[in-house]
Amino acid sequence: MPTLIIQTNAVLSPERRQTALAAASALVARELGKPESYVMISLQTNPDMRFAGGDDPLAYLELKSLGLPEDRTAQISAALCGLMSEHFGVPAARVYIEFASPPRNLFGWNGGTF
Repeated sequence: MPTLIIQTNAVLSPERRQTALAAASALVARELGKPESYVMISLQTNPDMRFAGGDDPLAYLELKSLGLPEDRTAQISAALCGLMSEHFGVPAARVYIEFASPPRNLFGWNGGTF
């Protein structure tokens, strides 16, 4: 159930969006050691974003996963910032990432919970 939500003001062509989504899905699966068939990626573009007083390309990410390895969040942060730089043109210094590991009973799927 790893879920990555990307909110950004970076502008991407439809082709680049699909490439970025595929790269994000593979990265999350690899970094969390989970099958990509469980990974969900949501890309939300919002031109009305500001960070540090400016509207240069920026991003806010939320990564949620059951059993998120807290001792690896710095490594995962580096990987996600690399993704944002490579595919979206957003420098690491303009990316915030929120990590969350919800209890299994608070994450639903397929008519039930985990």
